[in-house]
Amino acid sequence: MNHKGTLTNWNDAKGFGFITPEGGGERVFAHISSYAGRGRPIGNRKVAYSLVKDEKGRPRVGRFQYLGTARVGASIAPGFWLAAALVLAFFAVLCGLCDEDYLPVTFVGAYSAVSLVAFVMYWIDKRAATRGAQRTPETTLHLFELCCGWPGALLAQQIFRHKTRKVSYQVVFWLAVIVNVGALGWLLIAPETMSLRAQLGFDLTRSLQPLISR
Repeated sequence: MNHKGTLTNWNDAKGFGFITPEGGGERVFAHISSYAGRGRPIGNRKVAYSLVKDEKGRPRVGRFQYLGTARVGASIAPGFWLAAALVLAFFAVLCGLCDEDYLPVTFVGAYSAVSLVAFVMYWIDKRAATRGAQRTPETTLHLFELCCGWPGALLAQQIFRHKTRKVSYQVVFWLAVIVNVGALGWLLIAPETMSLRAQLGFDLTRSLQPLISR
């Protein structure tokens, strides 16, 4: 990567843009598959790049990545720390409930295992999107999010910068989070779930319902 320039006119939806050479000259086509950094490229950042020629002999970018501080910042999505804090807080609450015997420890295991599966599914779908391969259906991703995998999905969205800009997807994602957390709260508190709690291994002598009723 012996050339320097600025990534301009980046179209993230289509996965391509152009690099304007540092010393001036004709801009060069750059595709997402040529990006050597983490996450997704962002326009108007300084980059280092190499040049190759396409099948018609025209110059195009072979590989490119950000320069200096932009390279460091590009590896972490803006919402990553907020997502990480939310996931840590959620698991801290789960562990606290388990420690006080309000919740079986198997629930922590279930959330962890399904979150790991969801995280891997996002990684696979991200690679497929980059390579133009067959994608994972959004309904499948949402199903795993709903079934306790949303913490892993939330982290994957930020780490891979995947599905974060599609408003319709984010609406369904957060609805899945609300339904999942709401169902867990209902299971912990509602008197009518007593028999279900017994089947799931809850300690029936420990209930949050009296505490909530105070």
